[in-house]
Amino acid sequence: MNLRHLTVAAFLLTPAVHSQAQQYPNKPIRIIVPFVPGGATDILARLVAARFHAAWGQPALVENRAGAGGNIGAELVAKAPPDGYTLVMNSASATVNVTLYPKIAYDLRRDLAPITIVASAPIVMVTHPSMPVKTVGDVLKIAKSRKDTLIFSSNGSGTTSHLTGELLAQMSGVKFTHIAYKGAGASTLALISGETEMGFLAVTSARPHVATGKMRALAVTTKRKSSVFPELPTLDSMYPGFDIDNWFALWAPAGTPQPILNLLHAEALRSLQQPDMKSFMQREGAEPVGNSSAEFAAHINREIEKYARIIKLSGAKVDG
Repeated sequence: MNLRHLTVAAFLLTPAVHSQAQQYPNKPIRIIVPFVPGGATDILARLVAARFHAAWGQPALVENRAGAGGNIGAELVAKAPPDGYTLVMNSASATVNVTLYPKIAYDLRRDLAPITIVASAPIVMVTHPSMPVKTVGDVLKIAKSRKDTLIFSSNGSGTTSHLTGELLAQMSGVKFTHIAYKGAGASTLALISGETEMGFLAVTSARPHVATGKMRALAVTTKRKSSVFPELPTLDSMYPGFDIDNWFALWAPAGTPQPILNLLHAEALRSLQQPDMKSFMQREGAEPVGNSSAEFAAHINREIEKYARIIKLSGAKVDG
């Protein structure tokens, strides 16, 4: 087919694309969550789904497809028809998985169209209260002075809680011993019991235990301070460039018509203004984002590069 034929074909397709966009949505929308129900990703997806339903009158259904660190659900959406009726609400782990998993059946940047980051929440560096420390510097001083390395727990190998500890080790030059647990609950219990000495927890996981004295909070891992722990310094203030957070975002299959992506983007941003969404953000210590698709795409590239460096230097591998 020559250039003239391609131009004619594109011209003929354009009215069909516009018609499709004008009619959207005329059937239920699925939002795939690639994790089990109940987590922040799942709750955010349900809040956004409720907003889509209220705005358009079509059901917006959340479907949990957990497995392989989020890859199973993401692959399902990457291979779905690019018509705006199958979306995925995923987390920062999507950019970790690009390097962590030796083989993935989809390409994050090629097969999924970024819509927007909905929210971002910091991670909190915490220690067991028996440790005689008040600052991050105290922790590092103890770690340097001991023959046996300080033990930190994570939610699993390759999770952001694990890679945060690895990044601190890399930037400070201090070695730690990592123990991977199966999920945030087990990791948190290990820290409370004293089985481990340090951890990197989501704000919601850390807050009640810090309040009761079962943990000591020392710093947050984002460049901005936390609204939940405003008194805590940022690790970036000690190690410039240190920036890890839990962020949650919406994608569609690549090739979805731009007018539909624009509509989804606008409605996702409007959802951030809803009382239930604002309440969730305050409760979770999260910050609304609502960036453009271009800003989101640039963020994906930066995150992939950042986590690739941490994983390669640390030798982190996916849990077997």
